[in-house]
Amino acid sequence: MQHGPAVRRRKLGAELRALRTGAGLTSGEAARLVGWHQSKVSRIETGASGVRPADVRSLLDAYGVRDPHLRELLLVLAGSGGGQGRDHWWHAYRGVLPPTYRDFISLESQASAMRTLETSVVPGLLQTAEYARAVTRAAVEGLDEERLDTLVEVRLARQDVLRSRPPLALSAVLDEAVLRREVGGPDVMHRQLLRLLEAARLPQVRLQVLPFSAGAHIGVTGPFVIFSFSNTSDLDVVVLDHLTSSLYLERKEDVGAYTEAFDALRNNALSTEESLDYIAGIADGA
Repeated sequence: MQHGPAVRRRKLGAELRALRTGAGLTSGEAARLVGWHQSKVSRIETGASGVRPADVRSLLDAYGVRDPHLRELLLVLAGSGGGQGRDHWWHAYRGVLPPTYRDFISLESQASAMRTLETSVVPGLLQTAEYARAVTRAAVEGLDEERLDTLVEVRLARQDVLRSRPPLALSAVLDEAVLRREVGGPDVMHRQLLRLLEAARLPQVRLQVLPFSAGAHIGVTGPFVIFSFSNTSDLDVVVLDHLTSSLYLERKEDVGAYTEAFDALRNNALSTEESLDYIAGIADGA
């Protein structure tokens, strides 16, 4: 995990392998061009080891890749500070955060867009501090106050992606259960609903509610997140959270299926205007 999450290493390796074959080079020939052992090229292409941005630049030069957008994207996957321009602030919490959570934050920080279905709780990027504290305390047993404070601090720090330049574009479909479940009690929940209304005013945030009246829907199997990256859809990643781990889906077929599912959910949900009225009504006790 030294140079980024495993999912990004595999993505980067696959892209570099395709560029090498497109240049008509074997892995051994590529290695000789940059002065490496052939095994290093193979490890990079399979995602078995991390790769520094400087090494990616060397390979791209050897393969004759001049497209600035493609070069920038691949450098982001290698952990460069480019791309969306968001610092790797989470490295300061390595002793507290499990690897799967660090992977998620890394993807979130470098993505250009995020689509999410939430069926139980408010998306982390839109949570208030007190709501985040109540959710974290319930989700992670045996937390002492110091660790709880740190995890809430991380949750709030993640929200900077919505204020960065450029900001992350967030599209969220919320099952009505998210709005009705009184996490932390009625007062905490009331303030959280007001926070949703405030966040929805941001031009890069799109909220839609899937009311109970919509009945059964494709999202009943559970929440999911789709991360997208600038300039290409080939690097989209689906993330499914489980109790003790996260599953990353990278195959085009899987990403396509979840993209279609999200589109269907948006079509079945209330419009953004109707959704805000719906949230306001619940906040007012209607």
